[in-house]
Formats: sequence, C-alpha cells, structure tokens
Amino acid sequence: MTKASLISIASYVPDDVLTNFDLEKMVETSDEWIVKRTGIKERHIATSEITSDLGSKAGRLAISRAGLQASQIDAIICATISPDHLCMPSTACKIASNLGLNFGITAFDISAACTGFIYLLELAKALVESGAKKNVLIIGAEKLSSIVNYEDRGTCILFGDGAGAAVISASNENEILDVHTASDGTQGELLITPGCGSAYPANEKMLHDKLNFIHMAGNEVFKIAVQTLTKSVIEILEHNNLTSQDIDFFIPHQANIRIIEAVKQRLDFSDEQCVLTVAKYGNTSSASIPMALNDAYEDGRIKTGSVLLLDAFGGGFTWGSAILKFGGKNFNEL
Repeated sequence: MTKASLISIASYVPDDVLTNFDLEKMVETSDEWIVKRTGIKERHIATSEITSDLGSKAGRLAISRAGLQASQIDAIICATISPDHLCMPSTACKIASNLGLNFGITAFDISAACTGFIYLLELAKALVESGAKKNVLIIGAEKLSSIVNYEDRGTCILFGDGAGAAVISASNENEILDVHTASDGTQGELLITPGCGSAYPANEKMLHDKLNFIHMAGNEVFKIAVQTLTKSVIEILEHNNLTSQDIDFFIPHQANIRIIEAVKQRLDFSDEQCVLTVAKYGNTSSASIPMALNDAYEDGRIKTGSVLLLDAFGGGFTWGSAILKFGGKNFNEL
C-alpha cells in the first residue's frame, strides 16, 4: 500500500524585524514584560510582500529540496487566516501562478488558524494514499501584521509574518504515521477576527470598531490551549502505542513559551526534544510549525527518519497532532 511521506521542508521570513523595544514605542509595554509573559523577543514583518509572496518563496524552496520540478506538483493547498483577498482568488491559486503552474493544477485554501499545518498534513496524506495525487505542496503562510491592531497591547506583541512549506509524496518509507484533527466551534468568540465577513460586512462602523483585527481573550485561551494540547498528544501517542521517549523531536505550535513549557512538562519531553522558535518569530499561526520544523532541519537536528510529533491549537477552536518520520534528505546532503 502506498504511503505518504513528508520529503522536504522549507520556510521564508521577510527581512524587516519588529523587536520588543520597537513595540515599547507603540504601546504601553516593555521588553521584560513581553519576554516574561510570552518568551517572544522579536517577530518578522512583511512590509512590501503579501501572503502569497511569502508562501511562494517557501514553496519554491520546498519543491527544490524535494528534488522535483514545479511541474511535478499535482496540488497546492495553503492554510492561512490572512489571505491576499477576502473571498477570491485563493492564496493557493496565486501561489500556483507565481510558481508558473497556471493550468490544470488543484489549488485551494483552508482556514484552520494555528492548526492549519496539521490539517494540511491530513488532507495531503489522504490525497496521496488514495492515489488521487502523487506530489502535494502544502503551505502555511501568514501576513498577520495585516490583521493585528497595533494599538492593542494584548495582541500586537504576539504575532509575526512568515511561511513554511512541505512536499508530501508517495513513498513506502518514512511515512506520515498518524494525524488527528478536531474542532469545537462553541467557544470561537474567544479568539476571532470578527469583521469583513457576512456577520460584520465591511463598512465604516466595522472599521471604526476595529472588527477587522484579531480579538482574543488571552487568559481563557491559555487555559484551554494547555489542556487541549496535552490531551491531544496523549491520545495520539496511546493510539500508536508510543511514549514520549519514542519521539525524537516535539514541535508544538509556537504561540507562547508558557503554554509550550506547561505542555512539555505534563508530557515529560526533555529540553533536547522540544523545538523552540517563538523567541525570534512570535506566533505565525499556520506557518508556525513548518517554520520551527525547518529551523531544526537546517541546523542539522532533524535527519532522515527522525520521528516527529507535531501539536497545535488555534482559533475556531481547532486542534490536532501528527506523528511522522521525516522523509527528506539530510540538510547537509542537499
């Protein structure tokens, strides 16, 4: 039976950096407070690029690292909550065009917030293992600076811009072992971008009330995230008869260092197992996990066959976990 394997990983971040000291000049906050509460020191901001630009650059590199030509990609799926356009065209369609894939390729977006990359893995796995597609490019891309209110110190300190991409291909080794995804829409108001949709259409009042920006009830989200992320990992490990000791690297969504530390301790992961990038990127939503995965890959930690556990929680609420063996070449062999 054909299996699906993640055969390459790549990321892209824009050049401009917004530090905590920069934010001190914009809102009532401090570097010390931000680092203590979130672990974030800086985040990258796209000033001249849009979401499809970020995704295209990460996607192009992922295709190259997979040893493929762009023409060999059968489908592009992009996870984003900050698309180029509200309705259409999809960011994935624009990425396809940027990559020169203008005819005959399946391309669409999904919206699963910070869990987006886990959802992408599940979709790509199903497409490849069913035989419908052979090589699927999945991309988490976000320009969150476009939906952040830089007068709201509770949210503007958290988010950054960037993109991460991977190629999922048919293979009989180093496969994606398991993916679990879930949702609970009853508490969606706790983390929401209210405006510009059919609930609050674009008009002067909506803009005046700043409903086009991210709104978050931080304390409530924190508590739910820790409980849900922990439960999700326990379930997927038990389902696959594994323990934390069987995992080479735990790559959680990079939202807040306190959430990550709480989950890590409850699940008995060591510092060496846990991949952390929140300090230099902040929360990049759907791009968070592939960006962290790429950092660990480029510094030589993740190698062919490394067993990875991914875990995310995001607005919706959505959450999910995945266990996979890395199927790409070692970075020093590219």
